[in-house]
Amino acid sequence: MAADANARVLSGFLDYLRIEKGLARNSISAYATDILQFSEFLEKEKRLLPTARRSDVREFLQQLFSHQVDGRSVGRKLSALRHLYRYLLLDKRIEHDPTLDIESPRQWKVLPKSLARDEVESTLASPAALLATGARHSKDAAALAARDQAMLELLYAGALRVSEMVNATLEDLKLDAGYMLVRGKGDRERIVPLGRPAQDALAEYLAQGRPVLAEGKVKNPHPVPPKNGGTRMGHPGHTNSPLLFIARGGRRLTRQRIWQMVGAASVASGRHASPHMLRHSCATHMVENGADLRTVQTILGHADISTTQIYTHLALDRLRTVYQKHHPRAKAK
Repeated sequence: MAADANARVLSGFLDYLRIEKGLARNSISAYATDILQFSEFLEKEKRLLPTARRSDVREFLQQLFSHQVDGRSVGRKLSALRHLYRYLLLDKRIEHDPTLDIESPRQWKVLPKSLARDEVESTLASPAALLATGARHSKDAAALAARDQAMLELLYAGALRVSEMVNATLEDLKLDAGYMLVRGKGDRERIVPLGRPAQDALAEYLAQGRPVLAEGKVKNPHPVPPKNGGTRMGHPGHTNSPLLFIARGGRRLTRQRIWQMVGAASVASGRHASPHMLRHSCATHMVENGADLRTVQTILGHADISTTQIYTHLALDRLRTVYQKHHPRAKAK
C-alpha cells in the first residue's frame, strides 16, 4: 500500500535527522507533521513520496493557500520537503528533486479556488440526478432541471460570470454555430465557443424547459405604454422576455438564485462550489490540458493578460512536462 511505503520513507528520513543531523525532538516532530501531510496528499493520487512530481508539490502548496494557510507556514512545509528530497537524492532513492526551482511561496499569486474534474462532473450531473430520484416534486421540476443543467454546463464551458449569465439574451446564443456572444465588464463583447455537452443541454432547455417556465405570466400592475406604438418586451413578468434564462412565469433570474443553485448542485461532489469556482475550473483545466494564456484570456474576457497570468504556474508545469517528454535532450542519459 502507498501509505505503508510512504511511512517507511518518512521513518528513514526522521532517523537521518535524529542520528546524522542531531536535530532536537521538536524540530523532528515538525518535519514529521509537514511531510506526513504531503504524504497523505500524494496517497489520494495513488502516488509515493519517491515518485512525486514537481506539479504534485506545487498543487499541494497551492491547496494549502486555498485553505488560507499563511505564507510562512507554507514556506516551512516547502523547506521540509526540500530536506526530504535532498536526503533521498543522497541516498540514491531518487534521480530528480521535485522541489527544485520552486520559488518561495511569498512570490506566488494565489490561484482562485477550482474544482477537480470529478467534482465538476458530479456537480454538472446533479440536476438530472435530483430529478431521477424524485427530489423535486413541483410540476415544473423537469423544466427547472433542464434550465439548471444548461446553466451549469454554460458556466463551466464558457467561464461566464454570474452577471453575464443573468443578462444573456436569446439573441446572444448562436447554438447552430456552436458559440455564444457574451457581454462582459465595461460592455466588452467576446465570443465563447461551446462544447457538445453545453450545446445539448441548452437545446434541451430551449425545447423543453424554457417554454414551460414562460407560462403563467405575471401581469404588470403598472403597465408602461409602449414607445412609438410598438410592443413592450422584456418586462420581468412578460412571457416574451428576451432573456435566455428565466424563472417561473418568465421572471428575471437573480444572481442570488444562481449562486444558490450552484451551491445545491455541488453537494453531490462533496464540496461546496460557487459560480466563480466553475469559471476558474474552466480556465484551470484548459491550462492543464495545454491551452495558451492568450486563449484563456479571450475565453475569460480579461482586458489585460496580467489578470490571466495567475495561471502562469499551471502553464509552466504543463510546458515543462511536454518538454521533458518530447525533447531528445530533456532527459539525462
